[in-house]
Amino acid sequence: MFKRKFYQALLAGVLAAIAAIIYNRIYFFATEVDFSKVLNPVRLTAFSLMISMLTAFLNYGLTRSGNKKGEIIFNFLLSIISFACVMIPISYTLPLDLKFPELFPGLAVPMVFFPAIAWYTVNPLFMRKEQPR
Repeated sequence: MFKRKFYQALLAGVLAAIAAIIYNRIYFFATEVDFSKVLNPVRLTAFSLMISMLTAFLNYGLTRSGNKKGEIIFNFLLSIISFACVMIPISYTLPLDLKFPELFPGLAVPMVFFPAIAWYTVNPLFMRKEQPR
């Protein structure tokens, strides 16, 4: 069971990392502001994979706890935690040599939701098929 959740987390992490890297490039070309000292592709990939693995542990724990509503509780918690994590890029202290620090939340806040969106996107691929009654 956890093997499937591990592969789901891996796929969701890679998908979130790709989306974050693409969004980072689009944001750079739209604003001409470089935040690569703070958010480079290696960090974006590491954050996406780490958050996806933590998501897999949370999902596995809640669905294996014996509660029939574990998946519903997990979806609710993932959404709430994602919204709460918006405070991280807003309160992050940037290096003083970066130009236009006020544009950083516009880059980082949408990226907070990429792991959750990727998890919800790949979840149907890894769901067990119901047994006919």
